[in-house]
Amino acid sequence: QVQLVESGGGLVQPGGSLTLSCTASGSISTLYLMGWYRQAPGKQRDVVATITSGGRTNYADSVKGRFTISRDSAKNTIYLQMNSLKPDDTAVYYCNGKTVVATTWGKGTLVTVSS
Repeated sequence: QVQLVESGGGLVQPGGSLTLSCTASGSISTLYLMGWYRQAPGKQRDVVATITSGGRTNYADSVKGRFTISRDSAKNTIYLQMNSLKPDDTAVYYCNGKTVVATTWGKGTLVTVSS
């Protein structure tokens, strides 16, 4: 099994930056895809960015050019660098990890973009 723990959320002003971290533990060698999702109040959970075990990345159109997903394999951690934040980016951000047999979610971290 895999466990995921997010950190780094908080309150930031529009135009500001924030970096989220997600550290994996357990059977991490079986993970082939990790990513970040977000869920705003009253809305469904949507993908933000993903990264494969080989380092290939993919982004939602709404965050392209502003967010960067990366990984540090030595630390079993992925990151989401978020720049030029907008009020519409306000949401609970969830880390996600996929193996061939299961999908694991972190508990989420709240990001609030407000002046």
